[in-house]
Amino acid sequence: MTTPLLTGLEPDLLAPSSSRPFDESFRPVLLDISRPADAAALAELRESDRLREVHDRIDDQVEELLRCLAPQDPFGSRSRSRALADTLGPRPDAYGRWAWYPWSGRLVHVLPEAEFRLVRTDRNRDKITREQQRSLLRRRIGVIGLSVGSSAALTCAMEGVGGAFRLADFDRLGLSNLNRLRAGVHELGLEKSVLCARRMYELDPYLDIEIHRGGVDEENIEEFFGGRNSGQDGGQGKGEEGGSQDRGLDLLIEECDTPWVKVAAREHARGRGVPVLMDTNDRGLLDIERFDLEPDRPLFHGRTGTTTAADVEVMDQEETIRFLLAVVDEQRLSPAMTDALTRVGRTLSSWPQLASGVMLGAALVTDTARRVLLGEPLGSGRHSIDFEALVPAGAPLPAPQGAAL
Repeated sequence: MTTPLLTGLEPDLLAPSSSRPFDESFRPVLLDISRPADAAALAELRESDRLREVHDRIDDQVEELLRCLAPQDPFGSRSRSRALADTLGPRPDAYGRWAWYPWSGRLVHVLPEAEFRLVRTDRNRDKITREQQRSLLRRRIGVIGLSVGSSAALTCAMEGVGGAFRLADFDRLGLSNLNRLRAGVHELGLEKSVLCARRMYELDPYLDIEIHRGGVDEENIEEFFGGRNSGQDGGQGKGEEGGSQDRGLDLLIEECDTPWVKVAAREHARGRGVPVLMDTNDRGLLDIERFDLEPDRPLFHGRTGTTTAADVEVMDQEETIRFLLAVVDEQRLSPAMTDALTRVGRTLSSWPQLASGVMLGAALVTDTARRVLLGEPLGSGRHSIDFEALVPAGAPLPAPQGAAL
């Protein structure tokens, strides 16, 4: 169903089109029914066959808001119903925003942006103070590679590390990805960039997310990095995909498998003073490259010498493997990964990766990103959180006394 009002607001999101069908949409539409056009659009949406579920728990959200603002006396000596009525006003349905998620058919009533953010991140306090949280939500993070990177992006969004994101991946979700990606079988074939953006927007409809469906290449890498930031809290301007084309990245998370992209992304990051984080998903290996503090720092901690993106582009398969081994430090690989090097393409279809390793990497990247963006004196380096070393297998425990053999 296509209606003039809905189409007039957001033709690519509220109505199906040949260029952006619903199954490829990734941004919710926020409706403010104090505006006549939005109110009319919402009324028509409620009558359409695209609406599958209305979720309105605004009373509960307002109660949480009051408890966050005044934990000792949330209702100010009033009854709960009186306090909620005073906050919501005469038109509870007009308080906050209605978020329409085209891909699921859900319409959700949420708090206004500032109040929503305050409540959603309140349990972060004071591991993250409110002032720090506001600072983090003004930052823009780029993520290249949305297999391992999707968990990092989602965890950053969950923790409130970044309020704006650029996501890049050319691939679509396959069944073998479900051993480590948070997705369902009904999403097989969906673009990984779309899938990741949806998960993040379902956490926070006020995020600013731009996706690069074809990944990063020579033609769009400048656009991906965007303009240079004039300061930590630079302004934002909406781009065609929901992002800010004129705002540069504050931090890059690089998790792709393409050698040229790995090098070119760091060359651009170094030129722009953007710190880079990478999790290799093996033995909890985390890379930190503080190009913001060290503008002349060699890529990959100097492990690849003076190799440039142009050099990598003309490498043959054997040279490429040697290059990647230098990047990850072959001597530090786990036995399983070392064994896989000689078997990929013969008895293994691809590199082995486990969900536990991906989740660990997401935690490492998010924690490090938060500390970098908050200005902690965290230097460049390579760190490993190897569970098998931290929790080693020991001698068998003795059988309990009296246990049957």
